[in-house]
Amino acid sequence: MVKTDNSIRYKLEQREIDTLSEFATKSRFSKGRKEKEEPCSLRTDFQRDRDRILHSKAFRRLKHKTQVFLSPFDDHFRTRLTHTLEVSQIGRTIARALDFNEDLVEAIALGHDLGHTPFGHCGEGVLNELVKGGFHHNIQSVRVVEVLENLNLCSETIDGILTHTWGYTPKTPEAQIVQLADKIAYINHDIEDSIRAGIISESDLPKDCIDYFSSIQSQRLNKMINEIVSNSVGKPNVAMSEEGWHYTTKLRQWMFENVYEDSSPAKLEERKARNVIRELFFLYCDMLKPVCEENKIERIVTDYISGMTDRYAVEKFKENFIPKGLQSGAKEDYLFKLAKIY
Repeated sequence: MVKTDNSIRYKLEQREIDTLSEFATKSRFSKGRKEKEEPCSLRTDFQRDRDRILHSKAFRRLKHKTQVFLSPFDDHFRTRLTHTLEVSQIGRTIARALDFNEDLVEAIALGHDLGHTPFGHCGEGVLNELVKGGFHHNIQSVRVVEVLENLNLCSETIDGILTHTWGYTPKTPEAQIVQLADKIAYINHDIEDSIRAGIISESDLPKDCIDYFSSIQSQRLNKMINEIVSNSVGKPNVAMSEEGWHYTTKLRQWMFENVYEDSSPAKLEERKARNVIRELFFLYCDMLKPVCEENKIERIVTDYISGMTDRYAVEKFKENFIPKGLQSGAKEDYLFKLAKIY
């Protein structure tokens, strides 16, 4: 007698098989995890991956990591966490429209920047200079989920996290979606943040790009998403239309030249931020020399610093490099003196 699986998970897996595109990645046929586990009765493997990432410590730290603007006073500027959530939202919209696996897209999107450094790409650049073999946040994100937090994710999720940056070829259409959603998200929200900061204005944006996409944020974003969906319906691969991609990459290049470049007002504090990362790196390497094998020091320090939030890195710099005045035992004496006067 054949034993049947009546779990909710099995029904969800069957729903994927029955309703998703023939090219979608189905959780029942996942290549699996490095360490075998008993399946969850309520969730598919990709849903389980998503939940593990969401509950990880590295995910929580994203709220205090820079997207573009370092430690902005205005709470409306994006952080690495809000960027991640926007990538997830865009990715899920595309996946749902194309009948690809939303759960896998969401898991990849939520995990794609877990390995990002404090101070955004500025911090990444410093570690890339200091570490033998270089440093890349996508590779570090994989290290976070595989080693530092040992989330034991499915191979499809790990592949999507690794390949979300250019220069990599995703193995699934869901990972292709996140690769595109990441670019769409940061181009659009960085334009909005740069306008809010007074670095650029709407009228500065390339006219042909605005004529094609619109100067209105929501309409521009919607147009980019539609350019992907309409060009990918019924196909095994996900890509933006040729014309849409032309204007998207032109707008991205314009942002690099006017916002992301070193002379931009958005980058004025980065020289200080680079110094924070550099000095902490050398400090911690020296601290570990008496207690650790030399060939392990750089790896340990890289993991430690890349996991820091902006404010934690600044506090550690202050703690180690900024002199402190003598502190008296009773800090509130004057408060009580005032109480006696009144």
